[in-house]
Amino acid sequence: MSTIGDTGKRREEIAIDYFRRVDAGDPTVIDLFTQDAQMFYPKFGFARGRAQIGAFAQGLNLGIATLQHEIEGFTVLSSGNYVVVEGAENGTTRSGVDFPDGVTSFGLFCNVFEFQGDFIKRLHIYVDPDFAGTHDEGAAWGRSVQDGVGSL
Repeated sequence: MSTIGDTGKRREEIAIDYFRRVDAGDPTVIDLFTQDAQMFYPKFGFARGRAQIGAFAQGLNLGIATLQHEIEGFTVLSSGNYVVVEGAENGTTRSGVDFPDGVTSFGLFCNVFEFQGDFIKRLHIYVDPDFAGTHDEGAAWGRSVQDGVGSL
């Protein structure tokens, strides 16, 4: 296997390890990032550096009791310094609501990792952060369109 292939495979393994650590609530997940890493998360915005990324993770844990990524079903693509992971997640909020509900939340996400060597330099997470399906105004248009599409 070529050096580029070995590097890509190693980076894919690091990306998968990221999800395992997140699911376990393992604070060492931060060790996978460069010191000056950038992370984006919808409705949160950007975190810059390990300290801010760690603070984001702690904040997310205030609302999420359990989180499990369905690693076996991931689609993983690599190109150059990038690894893209598409998949599904499920869990329970601290208020006891299981997600996804299959009505307004579906548990699908896509993460784009950019690597510098063997460390994550940039992570952009694309997911609906309304895990419990409580953002009624945001979901109302979807339900009305589904109702219309269902009659076609």
